[in-house]
Amino acid sequence: MPPTLRHKSLNGFSVGAAAGIWDIMKNGLYSIHVTLLDGRIGKGSGVILFRDGQILGGDAYLFYTGSYTVKGDTFKGEVLVQRHTTPRDNDNPLFGGPNPVGIGVSGTFTDTRGSMNGTALVGKASQIFGATLHKLADIN
Repeated sequence: MPPTLRHKSLNGFSVGAAAGIWDIMKNGLYSIHVTLLDGRIGKGSGVILFRDGQILGGDAYLFYTGSYTVKGDTFKGEVLVQRHTTPRDNDNPLFGGPNPVGIGVSGTFTDTRGSMNGTALVGKASQIFGATLHKLADIN
């Protein structure tokens, strides 16, 4: 019997269909609930799709695009957050200025949940956050 095929990228993380069966974050649509850390106050929520190394998502004002890699039950990724709708009145999206915001993320996952931490560079300031992920639907 041949050994299990396992793809390892240069950084040691697996991604997509070539990853070993134990190194796959379940593709799916997740709710995401974000809380600012480091003494800052702010919360946000939306939906986010993890699929074969690609991240897509959004909320009422922002959309997210990016990529991730997986090793065991952990993942790392990069996300670009951009505004699609101007906030109304006193609404203040966490990362939703007029300019795109780059975010580095890392986290852990199970079949139905995940947790994630990240750092967003908003202008010249860093915003550190934590987030919970809850699986809403499977996808192929």
